[in-house]
Amino acid sequence: MPTICIDGHNLALPRGTGIATYGRNLLQGVHALALNSAVLYGPNAKPSSDVVVNETSLLDGAKPKLSRTDKAVRKFKTFTMQFGRSAVSLGDADHVVWPGQRKPDAGEFWTSPSLFPMANRAFQWRRTMTPVSFAASSTSQPDLMHWTSPLPVFARGMPNIYTFHDLIPLRLPYVTTDDKQAFLDLCRKVVRKADHICVVSEATRRDVERILQVPADRITNTGQAVNLPTSITERPQQDIEIELENIFNLSWKGYFLHFGAIEPKKNLGRIVQAYLASGVKTPLILVGSPAWMHENETALLKRVLAEEGPGASLIRQYDYLPGDLLFSLIRGAKATLFPSLYEGFGLPVLESMALGTAVLTSNAGSLPEVAGDAAIIVDPYDVRAMTKAVRALDADEELRENMAEKGRVQALRFSEQNYHEQLRGLYAKVGLTP
Repeated sequence: MPTICIDGHNLALPRGTGIATYGRNLLQGVHALALNSAVLYGPNAKPSSDVVVNETSLLDGAKPKLSRTDKAVRKFKTFTMQFGRSAVSLGDADHVVWPGQRKPDAGEFWTSPSLFPMANRAFQWRRTMTPVSFAASSTSQPDLMHWTSPLPVFARGMPNIYTFHDLIPLRLPYVTTDDKQAFLDLCRKVVRKADHICVVSEATRRDVERILQVPADRITNTGQAVNLPTSITERPQQDIEIELENIFNLSWKGYFLHFGAIEPKKNLGRIVQAYLASGVKTPLILVGSPAWMHENETALLKRVLAEEGPGASLIRQYDYLPGDLLFSLIRGAKATLFPSLYEGFGLPVLESMALGTAVLTSNAGSLPEVAGDAAIIVDPYDVRAMTKAVRALDADEELRENMAEKGRVQALRFSEQNYHEQLRGLYAKVGLTP
């Protein structure tokens, strides 16, 4: 049975990301196709001859302190990255107790210490891609490497597929701190090295075709799937009502919700402005940690809170919440407000629709194709349109119920079954037939 390996670059992060969610869903899709799965990690740790120590490094966020000699060695290794790194197998990695649901559902774990940070250093320095070889192990080596984002790494001796989620640093250069030339150089190198390109939306497909000049037959849009366990979808409403009341002092369908990292693309500044201008008395719950360039997005909010303005008592912020609590908040919300400036896909929209919550989103990027006619769609730069939509969602229960009903139907278009069939077609294009 063929084995597909994905990178653990985002899976290793202590808090979830959209790409980490994508990676977990991808592993489940691989299993659904009756294929073996593996994950390649690149932890910030020195290699050890002890497999247990190597396994602990997968979850050890501590970065080793570098002496002057270590830094000199690192510089030399950066130069030699172009000649390749080796990955060793940890088997099924069953020595360490993984917290919560963080252990990826993979049959085998591979590690190549400091692979990703060193590969990035090498690319920044000399624009070189780092080749990786999988050392012989007691189990089978991977037959295909599926990178969950464009990384300056490729696997030797097998097809390489790279997923592009978006080209936002090039499409909206003012919302990221990336070195735009380096990002473009990386994308072009990855395109040349890839056996095939995977994208998650038609919007991203169009960007990759036009900006990176990739022929249409080298790109496959698999979309994404919303994977919500029955412990969330079938949980009794009464249980969630009790949880919302006792933990957050919130009532069922009695608040608006926005969730996501605080960075310019998410448009939090205009969301807060529209909410305050609407004059509604329904609380607004914000869930997300400050990320890059967040100062302008939170300026109005901080001013209102500091001055204890009229809407200050209605807005609450949480930097982070566990997944189960966040999903409870989504289910119980009057509506999710997600008028992003641009998204490669937009999982918050899909998750909200799948959980029966009305959605306000934008007409930018992939969001219209994800939302269909099941959401209120506005220009993300038009605060007046957002204000009007917030008032409508607050006052019109029939509108919200109609949105929720349509949303559940729209979410079925992104079912796991559909996603798995798209994956089957993707892998067939590089000669791997499940």
